[in-house]
Amino acid sequence: MHTDRAAVLAPPATNRGSGDRTIVIIGGGFAGTTLARSLERLLPANWHVLLVSQESYTTFNPMLAEVVGASVFPEQVVAPIRQMLRRTRFVMGTVTGVDLERRTVLADTLAGPRDLPYAHLVFAFGTRANLALVPGMAEHALPLKLVGDAMFIRNRVLQRVARIELESDPAVRRRLGHFVVVGGGFSGVEVAGELADFLRSARRYYPRVRADELQVTILQDGPRLLPELPEKLGHGAARSMRRRGIDVRLGARAARVAADGVTLADGTAIAAATVICTIGTHPHRLVERLALPLARGRIETAPDMSVPGVPGVWAIGDCALVKNAAADDAFSPPTAQFAVAQARQLAHNLAQRIHGRPTRAFGHVSKGMMATVGHMNGVAQVFGVRLSGVPAWLLWRAFYLLRMPTFGRKLHIWMEWTWGMFFRADITHLRFNRSNETEDEPAPVESAALH
Repeated sequence: MHTDRAAVLAPPATNRGSGDRTIVIIGGGFAGTTLARSLERLLPANWHVLLVSQESYTTFNPMLAEVVGASVFPEQVVAPIRQMLRRTRFVMGTVTGVDLERRTVLADTLAGPRDLPYAHLVFAFGTRANLALVPGMAEHALPLKLVGDAMFIRNRVLQRVARIELESDPAVRRRLGHFVVVGGGFSGVEVAGELADFLRSARRYYPRVRADELQVTILQDGPRLLPELPEKLGHGAARSMRRRGIDVRLGARAARVAADGVTLADGTAIAAATVICTIGTHPHRLVERLALPLARGRIETAPDMSVPGVPGVWAIGDCALVKNAAADDAFSPPTAQFAVAQARQLAHNLAQRIHGRPTRAFGHVSKGMMATVGHMNGVAQVFGVRLSGVPAWLLWRAFYLLRMPTFGRKLHIWMEWTWGMFFRADITHLRFNRSNETEDEPAPVESAALH
């Protein structure tokens, strides 16, 4: 790190309201929970940490593709926030506004509206799916950002396969069995690989569905998959997917999405009943309302992760655009690894600020990057060593297992994952209805566009 970047902003005058010794964190993901846990060790005893999150759990988003492919159950990709925290107060609620003058967070909680005063405020939430990026995507594509999205896609896939058995028109059968994934980054590659393996495993239970009636296509508007990884790993991922029957289309930009498929920029039409979107993000609504400085749809920060011109406000994780001093000030990628590193550095910066000492610029040397390309198949580069296949997949799972709270939870999930390595995927179509909602319920009707 260069010496001219070491000291950043001088500490502002401390607010002496009712929250003058409270740090409020908005967001319960990797960044928010890691920051809270780090502050618990670093803050003086008379300081308090309050974490506000709309959900009571942290979602391990990179594992959502495995939920789609039924390699894991939904509860295995979430961790209860309260199990991670000791001194931190957790409030389950939705932040509706921030009074920057009074240094107060406005939140709708289970007990009604609450004002939460702060001395320092940290934005640590994620981003929203931007379905307006391609015409028709909002109406006809399925996003993959939440556990509910993963379960919905899984159910939709099972519905499509069951529907094929009842159809006699060959064109309709092929369209029902064609699944298109838009985006060849981490999420797109992972969900396409998992989906292909899931369909191959589940088909034995649908004897009237032929193997050639099920197809997964991934569209990447670029020369290779996984542009975040070294070029050889991107090409290796494409070869692995093609060997397993996935149609990998490079340089293919989706121009329009409709109920019956996707039209590419070159005019090519792809008939498909299901389109999954893994591209495009929107800033959080709160960021838009506060008119904070944005760049590339993320909150622009100073080198120490403070928000310029807004005293006492900081930003980390997916919502923040943070320069990495260890990589010639390149912007940090929105990955779990960098969210955790930013949270740990910010905890030290906040402790420094509280004691009236200078903060430091964020700097992190990447330990590597990993991605799965299907069940028990992955690619990785860790400390300069390239891995592929089962070793990369096991390393990827081990990383997320270590992030789980409590030894008991780690052991339980490890046992479930080990069991799942040797047995076929579960094809249960889970529906979440109350008893009175299921009586006299009509059968689901597919879109008329499929006929």
